[in-house]
Amino acid sequence: MRRLNVANNNKALKVVKEFDAFPKVPDDYKKTTVSGGGLSILTFVIIGLLVISEYQYYSSTELKFDYQVDTQYSGKLQVNVDMTVAMKCDFIGADILDVTGQDTHSFGRLTLDPAYFDLSPKQKKYQSFIQEVNRYLQTEYHAVQELLWKTGGPNFRGGMPPREDKPDREPDSCRVHGSLEVNKVAGNFHITAGKSIPVIPRGHAHLSMMLSDSDYNFSHRIDHLSFGEPIAGVVYPLDGEELVTINNYHMFQYFMKVVPTSVRTYTANVDTYQFAVTERNRSINHHEGSHGVPGIFVKYDLNSLKIQVREEHQPFWQFIVRMCGIVGGIFAVSGMLHDICGFIVDIICCRFKIAEEKNRKNTDLVNSVSPPLNSLVNQFPSHNIENNPLLSTQVQT
Repeated sequence: MRRLNVANNNKALKVVKEFDAFPKVPDDYKKTTVSGGGLSILTFVIIGLLVISEYQYYSSTELKFDYQVDTQYSGKLQVNVDMTVAMKCDFIGADILDVTGQDTHSFGRLTLDPAYFDLSPKQKKYQSFIQEVNRYLQTEYHAVQELLWKTGGPNFRGGMPPREDKPDREPDSCRVHGSLEVNKVAGNFHITAGKSIPVIPRGHAHLSMMLSDSDYNFSHRIDHLSFGEPIAGVVYPLDGEELVTINNYHMFQYFMKVVPTSVRTYTANVDTYQFAVTERNRSINHHEGSHGVPGIFVKYDLNSLKIQVREEHQPFWQFIVRMCGIVGGIFAVSGMLHDICGFIVDIICCRFKIAEEKNRKNTDLVNSVSPPLNSLVNQFPSHNIENNPLLSTQVQT
């Protein structure tokens, strides 16, 4: 019985052996070459570099974007403002009005503090940095999400630094800052001359009758303007914006499209808002047909679509498949290149060998077909040479 089991096992192993797709070549039949060794070293170096690059790609993350209808229509929208206007605080009013006509004072109040329009050296450095970042984001627009949301991005803490010096003159400007809770509908935030008073049945008006022409100057600097909860490390499109006018009566308009955004990454879990902005400005001159109210107007409208941002790692099985493809592909391609190069070298060398062999054979053939004249003469009988005067003469000569 034991012998029968052993025989069956040997038979089964023999059947399995027939399916071997990786036959082993004896070492006696292997031939190593210098070219093969050099190509092998180059192949291992390339494989190592590609494996390192693939691992770095696997360890990094990528962002996924989904779009859906925003169903949170009953919520509130927070508007964050921090800007400086080149007018005294007693001469301007800042409030917001939406399409519902709700009382502006119900949205909250902004703080107006006397300030200086000119920046200190430290503040100018900060403003230049913010402007450079915004310029980069506008140029490299396709990489904005990589810079803002992806893990490992810059950990920037924004905010205009306090002034390190105090000028020996009265403040010439007004800093308007704070947050307002408004309805999630289109609205208009504006800063214009005169304090606002409510108007029945709805709306409001700004009283500017006591201001002279020289009191108007709506040159302004936007240190921060955003929607939703401010996020540390995010620079918004209007941050660092500064517009200066030489005309007293001037209108600045910003048209914004606000998009709700839900961010779910390994470092952030927030619901915020992104926005695109277009800026227009013109001088007010009623005599030349340019009508309007001088001031700063920020008109915004909300998009009905919501963006969901998710950060994901590459699947592990995809990493294994790509690694196998890299290693196997490089080995296969290097082997094919080695065989092709060897084939070309063999063809070139064989042509030289064939030509050399032909020349050698032709030389041997000539030598065998043209024997020396004396050997030919010796083949004739002596009496024939004597009887033939021609042959006799030639031989004597």
